Formats: sequence, structure tokens, C-alpha cells
Amino acid sequence: MAAAKIKKGDSVVVLSGKDKGRTGTVLQVLPKDGKVVVEGVNVATKHRKPTQVNPQGGIERTPAPMAICKVAVADKDGKPTRVRFEVKDGKKVRVAVKSGETIDG
Repeated sequence: MAAAKIKKGDSVVVLSGKDKGRTGTVLQVLPKDGKVVVEGVNVATKHRKPTQVNPQGGIERTPAPMAICKVAVADKDGKPTRVRFEVKDGKKVRVAVKSGETIDG
């Protein structure tokens, strides 16, 4: 299995779909499904009936998983960039292709 180029906590840019161009942080990565959950992007609404736990009921909004190929790591200027791996000081680190900076996370 290949190493994960996008990890939890990364700032990403959406490349395609209804949320194209929007940015957000990764909340969860689902490597087996090839999906990622991004905060504030691909928000699904669910109508909830009133229950004893939630007497108000109403519309619940939660971010839904989206394909990992539709997002790219955001560079320091907010533009999308690809990620490559390099060995620095004996450690394997992620590096942004456009700027050459190491990615924290």
C-alpha cells in the first residue's frame, strides 16, 4: 500500500465538483475507500424527527466523505500542489512540489 499523501489536519483545496476551489482542513481519511472528509466541504443534510434525546429535531448538516483524488494539499499561498516524499536527516518527509517546502502534519 502506498504512503498517504494527504493526512488528517492538512489544509486542502477541492479540485472538482460543486465545491471546486473551496478550502478546508481534513477531518478524517478513509484509505480503504479512497475517500477523505473535509471540514465545511461536501456537506450532507439529514432531516431528523424529534426524539426524546433531541426534542427539537430539525435539519442536521454533516460533512460527507469525498474522493481523495478530488482534493490537493494547499501550498502556503493557498493554491493546490502535489506532494512528493524526500529523505531529510534520515527521516521520510512530505514535500510540496511547487514550493519545495516540507509539509507539517
